[in-house]
Parts: sequence; C-alpha cells; structure tokens
Amino acid sequence: MQVEEELGKQSAEKDMLLTIGVFDGVHLGHRYLISQLTELAQKQGLLSGVVTFRQHPQEVLFPQTKLPFLTDLAQRTTLLKNEGVEAIIALSFTRELAQLSPRQFLGLLEKYLRMRGLVIGPDFALGQSREGDTDTLRRLGQEMGFSVTVVPPIIVDGEVVSSTAIRKALALGDMKRVQKLVGRPFSLYGRVIPGAGRGIELGFPTANLDTNAEQALPAEGVYISQVHIDDQAYVSMTNIGQRPTFGENQRVVEVYLLDYHGDLYGQELAIDIIERLRGEIKFDTPEELKKQIAEDVKRGRAILKTRGGN
Repeated sequence: MQVEEELGKQSAEKDMLLTIGVFDGVHLGHRYLISQLTELAQKQGLLSGVVTFRQHPQEVLFPQTKLPFLTDLAQRTTLLKNEGVEAIIALSFTRELAQLSPRQFLGLLEKYLRMRGLVIGPDFALGQSREGDTDTLRRLGQEMGFSVTVVPPIIVDGEVVSSTAIRKALALGDMKRVQKLVGRPFSLYGRVIPGAGRGIELGFPTANLDTNAEQALPAEGVYISQVHIDDQAYVSMTNIGQRPTFGENQRVVEVYLLDYHGDLYGQELAIDIIERLRGEIKFDTPEELKKQIAEDVKRGRAILKTRGGN
C-alpha cells in the first residue's frame, strides 16, 4: 500500500498533534487553523504536524476536474514552516488512499506518526465517500484514543476564506480581494528564460518567466508588481497574456523591472502581484504599445506611491 510505504519512511520523534489537508495557498483560514494547532500542541507537549497531499483530491477522484494550484508543494512547505509547523508529511493522494475507511487511515496515522490528536475545520471530512466528518471523527477519537478539535472558519466581508474563493478572485484579476483572503500579496515563481527580445526593442526590457503549467494565474492583463532579488524588492510591471499586438497566442508571464540593471537569465524569481492596471489590449502598431507601456509605468509608480511603496 503506497500510503503505508510513504508513512513508513517517516520517523516521529514524539507524539503528534496533526491537521490534514491540501492547504493550497496557505491563506488566512489555513493560518488561523495552524495557529490553533501549534498553540495547542505546545500546551499539550506534542509535536505539531501537517499531513498534506501532493495531488488535489478532487483531481484524482474526478479526473475531468482541473484545479490550478495557488502554491506548489515546495512553496506550501516553506509557508507552513514559517507558521511554526514542526513536521510536514506529504502523501500522494491516490484512489487507493481514497478507498480507505476513516478508521483505517487514522489507524495508520496513529501507527506511523504517533498521532494523539486532530485539529480540523468544521467542513473537514476524510475517508471513503467522505465518511469521516466531524461527528464520526469525534466518535472514532473516543474509541481509538485521540482528541478532535474543531476550529471555526475565517470570514472576510461575509465570505468564508477558501482556496476556491481565491481562485475566483484571481480569475477576475481582483488582486486586492486576493490579498485580503490570502493575507499577503499573491506570488508567482519561475525561472527567467530567453524571450523574443521585443521588450528591448520597445525600450522596456522584460524578463520572461518559465512558470509551472499547473500554476494558477491572474486574469490576463498588466499588473503592478514587486520582484524579490537577493532579499531586495524591486518595483515592476508584470504582463500576463498572449501578446496579441504581435499575433501570438501562447500565454506568457513577463516582467519589467523599473529600477534594476543586471542580467536575470537563469535566475529564479519571486513576483508579488499587487494590482491590475488594465486588461490585455491589441494595439495597431508597436509604437502605440510602447506609449501605453510608458503610461502604465507612470500610473503604476503613482499607485505604489499612494500605497506607501517605492
């Protein structure tokens, strides 16, 4: 059994208080639950741990479903550690795992991770057909000897914070809403690769980012952003789209750093997407595009200045 093989490779040094989930985005709701987990674990003298999944369960159970990720496993791991989680256990979500009963799966967690308690949200469920809801888990906890703590959700502007809500806001390019729900700017990561060189020709040299094809992206358009290089943030403009002025139809992410001079090829960049300036526009000539980019830069600087940025 794959899940047992993966759990068998873990070495739990002490009894653990666990939470379970994808935690895609590590948003405000996730962070509140994690804060309760770490606080409770410390009080009880337990190790705080997160069991997360490499694949989104929905994509495994319903192959026609495509859920672009907000944060990949490496990013999730870093963000969870920053929240104080002491142990992160990544499991492959498979149909085999999905067919385990709640008792079987929890028994494996007790056996290999020395689980002594669960911290979950009110809508959490696990096991075959999601049989392991909060009531079932409480009953199993009494029978098997582990505690169950249910943490209420976080609500922002009348909406429960969730990865689904964040994806919807992203699809609209509503970065202010995204930041409200996530609790920090939405970030894109990728390696700088050679492009067509059109940015240089226009006087605005851009770095083309090789992003993961499964990465969730904001709506196509031009955004104010910040690029992090060597622990320093640089004001930038990020274009997400297909460059219709040049007759292209492949979606790209390209960023123009306003006050940076240096070779970025091959570097791994982290880009915070701050605010959408406009949608993607097809211009009749490159000269018209050049004028619009200059206007975008001017407007972007003004907006950041009012926000207290650079």
